[in-house]
Amino acid sequence: MGFSPRKRAIRPYGRITSWPETDASEIRVQGFAGWKAGMTHVLIRDTNPHSTSAGQEVRKAVTVVEVPPMSVLAVRGYRMTPYGMQTSGEFWINASDEGPQGLMPRFANQTRGERDAEEGRKPEKRAGRIPGRSNGSSEAAFEALVNSDLCDVRLIVATQPAMVKSINSKTPEIMEVGLVGGDNNEKLMWAKERLGGTITASDVYDVGTEIDVIGVTKGKGWQGSIKRWGIKLLSHKNSKRRRQGGNMGDFGTGYVRKTIRQAGQTGYHQRTEMNKRILRISQPNESDITPEGGFLHYGEVSNDYMIIEGSLPGPAKRMLRFRDAIRPRASKPDVDLT
Repeated sequence: MGFSPRKRAIRPYGRITSWPETDASEIRVQGFAGWKAGMTHVLIRDTNPHSTSAGQEVRKAVTVVEVPPMSVLAVRGYRMTPYGMQTSGEFWINASDEGPQGLMPRFANQTRGERDAEEGRKPEKRAGRIPGRSNGSSEAAFEALVNSDLCDVRLIVATQPAMVKSINSKTPEIMEVGLVGGDNNEKLMWAKERLGGTITASDVYDVGTEIDVIGVTKGKGWQGSIKRWGIKLLSHKNSKRRRQGGNMGDFGTGYVRKTIRQAGQTGYHQRTEMNKRILRISQPNESDITPEGGFLHYGEVSNDYMIIEGSLPGPAKRMLRFRDAIRPRASKPDVDLT
């Protein structure tokens, strides 16, 4: 059945639920996000010694992704419970009216009851309150995290679409990214130093790194069984129809099983492309990547950008998320762009 159920994604960008575990000693961020600009090709020397074109100059299809810096909003700690990982607490920067797009909660380090009391509202009974927010103080929230028995620490970051000329939406997307290296207390101190600042793609990845790209594919709308599932045409002697499944199931069952390949929504599904190699991380003032007239349906790349080998899911202007390769390959050929 491949990927099922084939229904529309909840949001136009990917969702990451797992991060790779490594034994790295240096603390760094494991994820990033950017907007797909379009595709082009590059000339690159084949450095794979086992390839038939080893040492020769070959042409590769590549995808250009615009990756402006991301804002660091908060750090979140997780504790292990019998039911899996649960949020132990969060430590947000002290937001103000001048905060990034006004997205950060002004009272992010307060409990909901404290917030209701300060704003003169009657406290309501709410479930699912995040612990670790106490006294309305960011320092108290951070101390609560340090003193907790944490199993993992992650960052909460936000994109900056206002820096991208080709994107209509200017509302930042808030997302969680993993941290790798060091123990949890070291991660907390590392994250605290960077709260309120920005991280760039070059801070996260190096040229030649293989990453996983998570995105939502192009939407195709309602399509038939042939295009949706790739089933073969029925015989030319078939009665009435050829572009459908030959059997809808057994006679006795009072319903059609979900495994029957029928028409329906095609495209706009979340997909993960694994082990995509980064060929370049640069800026337009160093090397302009925009072709004459701009990328089709996108325009000009005006911020930092990455050139990634191969194709990536989704149309132009769609946001893509990146993650350290969760199933990395043993050998990583060098990058030699010509």
